Amino acid sequence: MVPALRKAYNDSFTVQKYEAFLKDLDSRYPGAIEFRIAETPVFVPASFSDQITDACEKIIDFILHPSFKQITERSISPGDRVPNENDHSHFLVFDFGICRNGDGNLEPQLIEMQGFPSLYGFQAWYPDLLRNHFPIPGDYSQYLNGYDHTSYIEELKRVILGDTPPENTILLEIKPHEQKTKIDFYCTRDYLGIQPVCLTELILEGENLFYINEKTGKKTRVRRIYNRIIFDELNALDQDRLGPHIDIRQPLDVEWIPHPNWFYRISKFTMPFIRHPFVPPTFFLNEIKQLPSDLENYVLKPLFSFAGQGVIIDLTMEDLDKIKDPRNWILQRKVNYADCIQTPDIPAKAEIRMMYLWKDGDDRPSLAINLARLSKGKMIGVRYNKDKEWVGGSVSFFER
Repeated sequence: MVPALRKAYNDSFTVQKYEAFLKDLDSRYPGAIEFRIAETPVFVPASFSDQITDACEKIIDFILHPSFKQITERSISPGDRVPNENDHSHFLVFDFGICRNGDGNLEPQLIEMQGFPSLYGFQAWYPDLLRNHFPIPGDYSQYLNGYDHTSYIEELKRVILGDTPPENTILLEIKPHEQKTKIDFYCTRDYLGIQPVCLTELILEGENLFYINEKTGKKTRVRRIYNRIIFDELNALDQDRLGPHIDIRQPLDVEWIPHPNWFYRISKFTMPFIRHPFVPPTFFLNEIKQLPSDLENYVLKPLFSFAGQGVIIDLTMEDLDKIKDPRNWILQRKVNYADCIQTPDIPAKAEIRMMYLWKDGDDRPSLAINLARLSKGKMIGVRYNKDKEWVGGSVSFFER
């Protein structure tokens, strides 16, 4: 995206440097990174940064509308609604594909959004290590909105911990040490001092939760939960394999960071309500009176799924005829990912995740950091990029 920087990076790249970088990356927690790390970051010029930030802020304006909760009530399935919802999500992430418009210019196009955290710990550590091995200009940063490493970690602490001691705050996940993103949990523990805890390890007494603190070995009260559980994943699990666990959808005397209901409110469900040049036209399937004649230019997505499951890319009328619950599906105009990242063989496509923090007391969330994903397949994701190089997890360095 910045031709001079791309050429300089590619010219300096060697497989030996990349392997040394991966070895360094693995040394902190050997074997903990179970997803592919791409050979390159993405360099984002100020002009593109302005476009993508403007789109995010316009979406946030809609989320801040007084009627937002009313509009999104249907997004929460009754069986997954959790009581004691708060006023806002503490985390918002927006995924944008880097695309070409009709004039051939690069522009962002929204793919998805979540009121849920992502790799907020890992993305503070890995890009700094990348700088030790590859030429990254000093006026480009993974941080946004004026943050640097120190101020970002302090803000992350304020959002997740608030005034609660670290020992009374946990990172809650399903079998956290078996998750592909466990490296993020370990980085978060290093930065914040909070323990990753499995749902099966929670102890319930009345409405109070406890866990066994790994440092002290003592039963410790849980007052604040940094939630990483996705209910869609929990519901799909073999409950016998998971083992005995409490129902966290019941009333509990804890603060949720973020509250689970926001995962649904800020999601694919929200996209049909947003009109913006960088948000592709999106419709609830049951509300479409006249189907588009060019179905090949649309993608069908289930509202209640995660990690791209159930998405139909090469759409036909036969696919639509099979849908039994159209109110729970959206039809979205396809975006044209640009082959914009030059690599030693074929160019790669890229997606940028803009990651916001929203601490209690602030009027609106603050853009803080990002991640990127590179692909040479039809979609961003492991199964579309098997046996390919210069693909996988990455980061964008934005021009300051």
